[in-house]
Amino acid sequence: MKGRHISHLDTPSLLLDKRVMKQNLQNIVQFAEANHVAYRPHIKTHKSIDIAKMQLESGAVGITVATVGEAEVMVSGGVENILIAFPIFTAEKLERIYQLLDRAEIILTIDSEEQVDVVNEFFRQKDERVYVWLKVNSGLNRCGVEVEDVKALVERMTDKNYVELTGIYTHAGHSYAASSTEALEEIAEKEAEVVLASAHICESLGVQVAHKSIGSTPTFKIAGQVDGITEIRPGNAIFYDMVQVGLGVATIEDCAVTVASRVASIKRNRIVIDAGSKTLSLDKGAHGNESIAGHGYIKEYPELIISRLSEEHGVIDCNPEDYPQLAIGDVLTIVPNHACTVVNLFDQYVVHEDGSIIEAWDVSARGRLK
Repeated sequence: MKGRHISHLDTPSLLLDKRVMKQNLQNIVQFAEANHVAYRPHIKTHKSIDIAKMQLESGAVGITVATVGEAEVMVSGGVENILIAFPIFTAEKLERIYQLLDRAEIILTIDSEEQVDVVNEFFRQKDERVYVWLKVNSGLNRCGVEVEDVKALVERMTDKNYVELTGIYTHAGHSYAASSTEALEEIAEKEAEVVLASAHICESLGVQVAHKSIGSTPTFKIAGQVDGITEIRPGNAIFYDMVQVGLGVATIEDCAVTVASRVASIKRNRIVIDAGSKTLSLDKGAHGNESIAGHGYIKEYPELIISRLSEEHGVIDCNPEDYPQLAIGDVLTIVPNHACTVVNLFDQYVVHEDGSIIEAWDVSARGRLK
């Protein structure tokens, strides 16, 4: 495969432009350095040991994962500092985390008093102290406690001997549905505000919080500039996608991941490609972004819309007579709507520079949902 041009690949294939990805990474690192904040990328976007190592080598202090399975894969690849950004509460998963502690520092998420009791009791039986970060809600209304409930939860934690609170974080995922630059700025400011307010409550109780962390690709360059914030956790920013383009956060040229697909059939009112929902996913933006048209952006023909997906088929409703240059077997390059979900559908990235294939990287943590 090495040395071949991407136009000769079997399709559908997941393409990664290494030059664009490295430029995105450099931009994040430069922002972090300029604003004196740590960089802890969320790897659920790329799920790759190779990319995680690049981020760490570029200065990341650790990584963020969504699942214990992702943490296990990353520890197997040598990653030594991991925040699990989901409240873990079952003994089975806590046991798996415990098995990782001799090889990596694992930070757990806490967002309820009941979970504090479960985690503390588990690690009391192991006679092991574990670091935890408190997740607060900044408007996404998913996991995370409200600021007014932080005091009671922190007091509950201070009564325990096996959980040590060292950080506060939030995720402003609702920024993906922002309707304007002003709305995005307001969300980002609230994101930083709730973290700092929660940290102030902790400190008033005598608990010093070293890490005050914000995430979200659309907001990290705004909230990350607020005085007192110590860390950023963007995930999608390593690749970008059509949701980010629609928000004005990135351009098409910033999108490092694309899907190569071939024209499979041409009928009188449609063109069919070999990329369906098992390739492009049906995700048009999980938090309600309205900028998305169709199921991906075709770089060669931006005016064509992938209007329908079934499992293996993508359907472009159009008059093929308007595109006499398109023939069965032609390759189209598609920028995904949501890169994170598309990546999870593939086993490997085809890594290229200027269209020339240089290597293949495994999507190491693909499907590690537990």
